[in-house]
Amino acid sequence: MAAVVESDQNAPAEEAPIQSFLVTFIIRRYDPEVDAEPRWVDYDVEMYPTERVLDALHKIKWEQDGSLSFRRSCAHGVCGSDAMRINGRNRLACKTLIKDLDISKPIYVEAIKGLPLEKDLIVDMEPFMDAYKAVKPFLIAHSHPEHGKERIQSAEERARFDDTTKCILCAACTSSCPVFWTDGQYFGPAAIVNAHRFIFDSRDDAADVRLDILNDKEGVWRCRTTFNCTEACPRGIQVTRAIAEVKQAVLRGGR
Repeated sequence: MAAVVESDQNAPAEEAPIQSFLVTFIIRRYDPEVDAEPRWVDYDVEMYPTERVLDALHKIKWEQDGSLSFRRSCAHGVCGSDAMRINGRNRLACKTLIKDLDISKPIYVEAIKGLPLEKDLIVDMEPFMDAYKAVKPFLIAHSHPEHGKERIQSAEERARFDDTTKCILCAACTSSCPVFWTDGQYFGPAAIVNAHRFIFDSRDDAADVRLDILNDKEGVWRCRTTFNCTEACPRGIQVTRAIAEVKQAVLRGGR
């Protein structure tokens, strides 16, 4: 007598394997020792939808062309070192998923604009950092904390500048600004955002100093309110609003 085999109704169905795709990346390459001008180079890379542009750059460097140069560190959107232009928009390569891009067309990758190009996707960040340091991005207090302890601040006072504490100095906002592209002396959105963080901090005593620094022809008044900076920020900071609030503080003569 043949045995009766009962099917297990509770057995999990086999999951279909995740499909990979061949994606074309066109990267703007530049080697100052070889190239007179930057050039575009094509690479075909096998990618999964949940992988990121940073993963593609790793595959190109490790498997196809070891000379490709770019910056990256944490790979989780915290260090801000891998800001670049992807399909014409400033983004972090580590936060840009392949599934969010149109892979039926080539994906264009190039260095951020407005800063001196050093090699491939690497720019000289010194002008950007000089502007950041010029606005004195640190707490300046002329008195000692009460009883020698921490400087007390209410939740409402802390919330006043909470948004601008999120800056990771990736330069995505500053290098998306048309004014910054054409005027290398402009402080730029990131520097103003970091000034805002301390101008509106109730524990700080140097708001007037920073407002005086930014009340300059290359300061907040160079902003044309195009909102490029806000759109480019990978942390969602309302950059244009922060710049407007600093302008208002300048007009008021204080925070």
